[in-house]
Amino acid sequence: MTRKKKRPWLAALGSFVYPGLGHFYLRQWLRGFLWFGFMLLTAYFFIPPAVANELSVAIQNNDMAAYSQATQNLGLDVSLPLLFVSVCNIVDAYWSAVRNNRVVQEAANGTVRCPNCGRKVDPEFDFCQWCSSSIDAESTAR
Repeated sequence: MTRKKKRPWLAALGSFVYPGLGHFYLRQWLRGFLWFGFMLLTAYFFIPPAVANELSVAIQNNDMAAYSQATQNLGLDVSLPLLFVSVCNIVDAYWSAVRNNRVVQEAANGTVRCPNCGRKVDPEFDFCQWCSSSIDAESTAR
């Protein structure tokens, strides 16, 4: 499986639009679903049931005025947790893309990484000096 460089700003933009979408762009499926679920759980626990009912009725009736009115009734105690989870999601997607690009660049430069712990390994050794696992040619070719 070969990795390709990804655009960090595109991953961040995807996560801004929809929680987990930036991770889907990075092909981190489980992480994307976890961020989406975490945002749903945050909304479930912090949005009061009456406001959630108003929002769902407004969405079902396609009434943007009612939706806008219901969201304006949300206080800081609801908005801040949702904003915090959203910002953390965006930052995580951005840094995941940056880490992916670093790994791709190192692979292009011939840097050998341990398949077990992921740390850089001295190419003269046939084992990882960090975790002592065996290094073979086909496991480092990823």
